[in-house]
Amino acid sequence: MNNRKFLQTIKKSFIKFLETDSRSNKKLIILHSAIAKDIKNKLGKGYKIMSLGIGKGKEGRMSGRYMEKTVDILISKNKNYIAGIGVKFVMNNYSQNSNNYFENMLGETANIRTNNKEYFQILILPEEMPYYNKKGKIIKWEKITSHNIDKYIILSKDNTEKYWHTPNKTLLFIIKFPKCNHNTITTRLEYEKNYLNKKNNISVQISNGISGLFGSAIILNDYEIFIEKTAHYLKSI
Repeated sequence: MNNRKFLQTIKKSFIKFLETDSRSNKKLIILHSAIAKDIKNKLGKGYKIMSLGIGKGKEGRMSGRYMEKTVDILISKNKNYIAGIGVKFVMNNYSQNSNNYFENMLGETANIRTNNKEYFQILILPEEMPYYNKKGKIIKWEKITSHNIDKYIILSKDNTEKYWHTPNKTLLFIIKFPKCNHNTITTRLEYEKNYLNKKNNISVQISNGISGLFGSAIILNDYEIFIEKTAHYLKSI
């Protein structure tokens, strides 16, 4: 996939998220399977991929130093598990969980990499998203700012050979949905209805609202480069 096709895949995943129960994995099947097929095509023969939506349609489990971990996309070579890719697509309530997402990423990465396996991450964030209370009312609209990204800039400059809590490579992909009227859309149902009513005309774009001096450990807003570098790294093992 190029960046344009990746945006189309994200759109399909987003629409499926709106159409189904929030606990459904159907949105994940769309996204994970597309990425898994892409990496499989880049790696070629000799590699096996486990993920939702391909093969047996199941995620794989990888042994970590401390515990086994279910991995979104599991890659093996000669029947040996060599790497995993974690995928996170945040849809709402980001600020509430921002630090948890980051800490979990570091923890799961350290668990796998200290067991002499490789680990990569993809984080997809809308530049603006609703924040719901327990009753499904939108109490504010969250905007991704440079402050939210500061910790990722620091992470991007880590020496991945020295700091094993840092993924071998991370894709930070910030997207932009069409604007919605904040005055009339005040609940989860209204938000979902707004986008479902025009789902055929939704244009998902790459956000240009965030910039920074990212180091080599993080790739900002370029899926194609991330996949190329990931495949190149795995072939070198």
